[in-house]
Amino acid sequence: MSVIYWDNNATTPCAPEVVEAMEPYWNVKFANASSSHLAGRTAMIAIKKAREQVATLANCLPKEIVFTSGATESNNILFLGILLTPNLERKQIVVSAIEHKSILEPAKLLEKHGFDIVKLPVTPNGVVDLEQAQKLITSKSLLVSVQAANNEIGTIQPIKELCNFAHDAGAYFHTDAAQTLGKVPFDVDDINCDFASFSAHKMYGPKGVGALFIRGGAKRWPWEKPLNGGGQEMGIRPGTSNVPAIVGFGKACEIACSSNCNRYVEVLKHRELLEEEILNRFNGSLINANMEQRLPTVVSVTFSDIDADVLIDSLIGLFISNGAACSGSTLTQSHVLAELGVLAEEAKRTIRISIGAETSYDEIVSGLNLLSNACSEIKQCFKESNNA
Repeated sequence: MSVIYWDNNATTPCAPEVVEAMEPYWNVKFANASSSHLAGRTAMIAIKKAREQVATLANCLPKEIVFTSGATESNNILFLGILLTPNLERKQIVVSAIEHKSILEPAKLLEKHGFDIVKLPVTPNGVVDLEQAQKLITSKSLLVSVQAANNEIGTIQPIKELCNFAHDAGAYFHTDAAQTLGKVPFDVDDINCDFASFSAHKMYGPKGVGALFIRGGAKRWPWEKPLNGGGQEMGIRPGTSNVPAIVGFGKACEIACSSNCNRYVEVLKHRELLEEEILNRFNGSLINANMEQRLPTVVSVTFSDIDADVLIDSLIGLFISNGAACSGSTLTQSHVLAELGVLAEEAKRTIRISIGAETSYDEIVSGLNLLSNACSEIKQCFKESNNA
């Protein structure tokens, strides 16, 4: 049975071209890229090409790209480097209140070790309040970290302005761009950020690979290096290089460059149709953060009378989520929705739909019908149980 996949913010499928590019590096060109023989040099050349492909998409120098296992590791490397550096004059870390857990949790770790964590408030539409941010980013701030786009509600954050605030205060600026790279224009040079984190599997590349952008490269890394080993990735992220995944990441970036993100123009039309039909079909439903600039892929919907978990379990042939995949096994309310003023009971009725570049008009129509049918069946079952 064919299925409709609307959980692309959790992960995207590998593009066929990506799979094809990776294939030889599993069992034909399989050598360790650190080996000095010809086979090893062949693998290293493949990594060099991938580094150039990622750098081209992000608009930076290849030497400024450090390959990691993904944005979560990139974020942690940054925070652990700060944690391990003795005698820092500044010990204030500024993050937004709706950051991904891979920022908020390392920030908590720093807080346990004497750092001051400041959370930037957001507007009811899920965008960092610039007026408040300008007041809270001060000469005490060491690092400001704000995601480029939110993973749950899709709001694009004013990171260029926030970066300016950070630099004016003498602080570094980092952005988690896992949900942005390859979907909307993202330019580290234009933003002028000091660090940025990326993940391949959010943009039709493989899982388990990403990158950390460091302005100026490893020689400009300002803190202790938290990982030690053979010196791969300029000593920032040592360990045997995952050549197939790195090659796949590079290919995914090449595809995004060639499309210039134009593949998402049609996605935006589909998202708008999806939102319009949801509001028409489901009385009392609400689109969260619908007044702000958002990723073209994301719709956060709060229903008036349908439990999100029940709906997800009831759907056959349609895959959606109730929030961030990394929090899928927890029972706590989404911190993102809470910051928007969504009540706990409302959060339980909220789903996240994230369509992709391959989503068609016919798929939108079919998916909406599946949603409508599932909601009708749930209401009927609930009615019958109450009358029993």
